[in-house]
Amino acid sequence: MRRTLVPTVAAVALASALAVSCASPGDSAAADSEEVKVALVTSTSGPLASYGKQYLQGFEAGLDHATGGTGEVDGRRITVLKDDDGGDPAKGVSLAKKRIGQDVRIIAGSVVSGVGTQIAPVAEQNRTLFLSGPAATDELTGVNKYTFRTGRQTHQDVVTAKAILDAEADGKSGSGGKGGGTKQKVVVLAQDNAFGQANVAAVRQVLGADGGARVTPVLASPSATDLTPTASRVKSAEPDMVFVAWAGDTAQSMWNTLDQQGVLDSSTVVTGLDIRASYPVFGKAREKLTLLAHYVPGATENDEAEAMRAYFEKKKWQEDLFSPDGFNAAQMVVQAVREGGEDLDTDAMVEALEGFRFAGVKGENTVRASDHALLQPMFQAEFDGSGKPAVVTAFEPKQVAPAARKIG
Repeated sequence: MRRTLVPTVAAVALASALAVSCASPGDSAAADSEEVKVALVTSTSGPLASYGKQYLQGFEAGLDHATGGTGEVDGRRITVLKDDDGGDPAKGVSLAKKRIGQDVRIIAGSVVSGVGTQIAPVAEQNRTLFLSGPAATDELTGVNKYTFRTGRQTHQDVVTAKAILDAEADGKSGSGGKGGGTKQKVVVLAQDNAFGQANVAAVRQVLGADGGARVTPVLASPSATDLTPTASRVKSAEPDMVFVAWAGDTAQSMWNTLDQQGVLDSSTVVTGLDIRASYPVFGKAREKLTLLAHYVPGATENDEAEAMRAYFEKKKWQEDLFSPDGFNAAQMVVQAVREGGEDLDTDAMVEALEGFRFAGVKGENTVRASDHALLQPMFQAEFDGSGKPAVVTAFEPKQVAPAARKIG
């Protein structure tokens, strides 16, 4: 059995009340055997609230699909407890500890990397299963035995960019252009903050050290409003590829400036596809971009994708970038509960998830046993004439697998 935090007096009283109201005389475990509580600690307020909303909707649809509409696993009802961390790591940790004190054995949902990396050690200390959500930081891969990914990570984004660069180089070589062993020049355009620096590090590892490209960072102050000097620096580097990692209110200005300076016409410009609400931000530049995509809404056609869309249609919801992550999480919860035994043993749940292969909304997923990364398809996309993204290339999970890590 796993160890939990010592519950408060109020928690003990609540547990006792539940036992009296739900259990048969002489059977204090009856309530536990009929219900499994899952805590979804995610952002429904704060800067990434939209990500959390997509995740929660995907989870609801995934749980419906994975349980055949019953919400039960082997006769046990899955009770979902939703908590808003507001994007605040301290609040996320406090909520996780509260739920662990209430004997919750499964926590899922972080969309903010800083929240996920703080909850992970709490899960380890208390031998609680932690299924991280859309939070992309590579640090969550292999962080401990009890933490699993349900979405993609930064390394998978950059490996997808490498696959795109390789295809571009092969095309140039075949048409008499550069290629045939010539080192590709890659500029990473980002803001000079933790997010931008992390992307520079990932690109240097994947495209530089591993891919042989010459990587040059061009970092702009997050507060900069005149981005013409930054765009000029990018163009003067004469890159084959520009990898853009940008967030915030200046995004539209940045894209317009790159276009005005001719960067989008002289180089392959790659950036990640964001949520639906961001599509207009690209403006006229969108027709000149190559998009690496975690998911393209409406692009996959399989049983899971159709099930999610049917559920969303009934709810009048719209699928978005992180809907599949919630769907994955629900499928993994059902697998863990099914194999966790009557007492929901955490080690048994961990063992059930390691190496778990399942069909998700995006396609076939595999939980890599060695570090709990989620191997999954990734996509190259482009905007069509109507301003919607469409898949150009689908990459198999093995093509875009992140670097393996050892469990810490």
